[in-house]
Amino acid sequence: MESTCKGHLVKINLKDKKKPRPGLIVTTVIVLLILIIVGFGIRPYIPFLAAQEGPLIGGQGGQRGSARIATVVRVTAVETGTIENNVVINGDVLAMNQVSIFPTVGGRISSTFLQVGDNVNRGTVVAMVDPSRPGQVFMESPVTSTIAGTILSRPVNRGDTVSTQTPILVVGDLSTLVVETFVPERFSNAAQRGLSAKVFLEALPGEAFDAVVDEVSPVLDPVSRTLRISLRFQGPMDQRIRAGMFATVSLITDTREDVPLIPREAAINTQGSWIVFVVDEDNIAWRREIFLGMETERLIEVAYGLEVGDLVVSQGQNFLSDGELVRIVE
Repeated sequence: MESTCKGHLVKINLKDKKKPRPGLIVTTVIVLLILIIVGFGIRPYIPFLAAQEGPLIGGQGGQRGSARIATVVRVTAVETGTIENNVVINGDVLAMNQVSIFPTVGGRISSTFLQVGDNVNRGTVVAMVDPSRPGQVFMESPVTSTIAGTILSRPVNRGDTVSTQTPILVVGDLSTLVVETFVPERFSNAAQRGLSAKVFLEALPGEAFDAVVDEVSPVLDPVSRTLRISLRFQGPMDQRIRAGMFATVSLITDTREDVPLIPREAAINTQGSWIVFVVDEDNIAWRREIFLGMETERLIEVAYGLEVGDLVVSQGQNFLSDGELVRIVE
């Protein structure tokens, strides 16, 4: 190709013009991709890094100061108290002394004198049995109560034929009620006479009644694999409690008093160890390993690692690091 510039003839050889190298283009694209990936990768940490540097202070140049942003937390002081382990099981309220009354002879019930709920004394005649047969007439035989109490049930009625194995009445002493329940096999060793318990009744919501284990069966039921126990109420008998009520029993298997306690949510399990964050007088949170004792749904006994009066972070600790500044709120 030829061109004329100010009277001079200039030859341009197009073949001598350098073409872009394919390798250079690929390298440039890769570098750009790496820069984009790195840029997006550190993007989430930019606010965090800015926060660590502190807020902008003074001057038109926008220079950063040395102020630190504090993490908002709630704290709880380590206090001594009582902690209990318990087993919650269901049971029934029963009369302490409950007896079935049987006739001394078989025959036909000719009369009954009492209804369910009536009180009887020992030796009171509760029914009459006529042992007469066709062609044979005998005197009626009285049925007497063997204990004093209240008639809980009357399985038979006038005109029924009974034998000496047929219960006429069930009489119970309602002045003293007990709770019967069955403890699962895995907790059977903890069930001992004298063990304290709390009884909650469906008919009296929100109220708890103190009780103590009074009887423990020496053997487990081979079918249900449970241990039968009986609990008696402590203190004067509440007249609102009736036999037959459904009961929920909280059996206290272990009690520890005057031990350091913290809220369960304050402890963090990390790699098999338990830690808490303790706040000092400068509002700095320090990581501290602790060893646990007894545990409940709300509290933890601290066997080692804390002192009474230490302020442990109970809310906000999951976002803390060792030596971090915190701001305590109520």
